[in-house]
Amino acid sequence: MKMVGFGCDIPHWLEILLGEKFFNACVVHECAKKNEKNIFCLDCCTSICPHCLLPHRHHRLLQIRRYVYHDVIRLDDAQELMDCSLVQSYTTNSAKVVFLNQRPMSRPFRGSGNLCYTCERSLQDPYLFCSLACKVHHTMNVKGSATKHLHNFEFLPLPDRARGEAFSELDDRQMTPESVLDSPVSLRTSSGSSSTGGALSCRALACTATTEFVKKKRSSVSVPRSPFRPIFSPASDNAGGINRRKGVPHRSPLH
Repeated sequence: MKMVGFGCDIPHWLEILLGEKFFNACVVHECAKKNEKNIFCLDCCTSICPHCLLPHRHHRLLQIRRYVYHDVIRLDDAQELMDCSLVQSYTTNSAKVVFLNQRPMSRPFRGSGNLCYTCERSLQDPYLFCSLACKVHHTMNVKGSATKHLHNFEFLPLPDRARGEAFSELDDRQMTPESVLDSPVSLRTSSGSSSTGGALSCRALACTATTEFVKKKRSSVSVPRSPFRPIFSPASDNAGGINRRKGVPHRSPLH
């Protein structure tokens, strides 16, 4: 994004960062899952997806996040890049973030309070800028250069959690010790290699273990049964002499 009306005294990586469109599908990995470009390489000045991370693993990387449908970065990462004082931050997922660019407003704010020096968005006290781009615009407009507010950094890795999630997408063997199920059924060939892929083996083991568990559970549960009571029909009762009524008793004669 060219800073309209300003000079060119701005680092190339910052110019590309503020003008890049993130979370678009990666053209190189358009058929892969989770191929959104949400990582910015400051050394190559380009956005990449998690599948592109391997060649850039030793570069300075910046993770881009989304907050209310706009691009943000963590405040800790932003402070490594530049002076973020007076830039309003927000909290999402227990982390403070700042917007990269200004957001469109449906109507101008008419109330009282602080306003962004660049776009006049309503802000909380004591903030004066709503995004990093607004501060860069204002600094360049007033001082003619933004280099004094930028920091020199030689190393900017991804957070451990983000790096782990990104590399897990590249690893076809996504089975960890916690996800492996112990089963007596062997799914390996004679050569020792798995007969199916990691995800399919895990699914097959899960189905086998579930089936065995259900069988054992059913066999261990005893269902009470009512005692067998034979039912006899009236015809069979008369034929067998069961419950036959006795005749009138005869008394012996008295002598």
